[in-house]
Amino acid sequence: MKTEKRIKTSDIALVALAAALIAICSWIQIPMSVPFTMQTFAVFAVAGLLGFKRGSAAVAVYILLGAVGVPVFSGFRGGPDVLLGQTGGYIVGFLFSAMITGFAADRFGRSAVVLAASMLAGLAACYTFGTLWFMYVYTRNTGSIGFASVLMTCVVPFIIPDIVKTALAVFVVKRAGKIIH
Repeated sequence: MKTEKRIKTSDIALVALAAALIAICSWIQIPMSVPFTMQTFAVFAVAGLLGFKRGSAAVAVYILLGAVGVPVFSGFRGGPDVLLGQTGGYIVGFLFSAMITGFAADRFGRSAVVLAASMLAGLAACYTFGTLWFMYVYTRNTGSIGFASVLMTCVVPFIIPDIVKTALAVFVVKRAGKIIH
């Protein structure tokens, strides 16, 4: 006997709201020598709250909206040129972050330790994919660049702010999770 799974209206609404939250957080910039956005926070909060399926779906919707030209990325940008550009790998890397965080939340629970560890693992996956993508695109368009140079430009300035955003996401998931779950 085959059972049919139906998508609930509430799941669709949560995914849509979560994708909107990620977009809004991508527009919030904290001015520093290198401006920081709140995208990472939103991706982790969404994945921690909604879990693997809905959290990953929300990030995928966010990326697809940006891919078709809706200005959901930082700086109110959108379009395939953003995703195919030097920093597009970090945007795609958000999907890996959401998958890792959501999987861990579903499988191991939403304790602060599980959330923090999974978010940091997701951040490492995002950094890895984004950095490799940056090197590929930069080398193809401009010329060779060293791995250390890319790390110093694309990763190192973001480590401390991303850790702070991760801690904030853990806090939000722990507080808001009581309402959603």
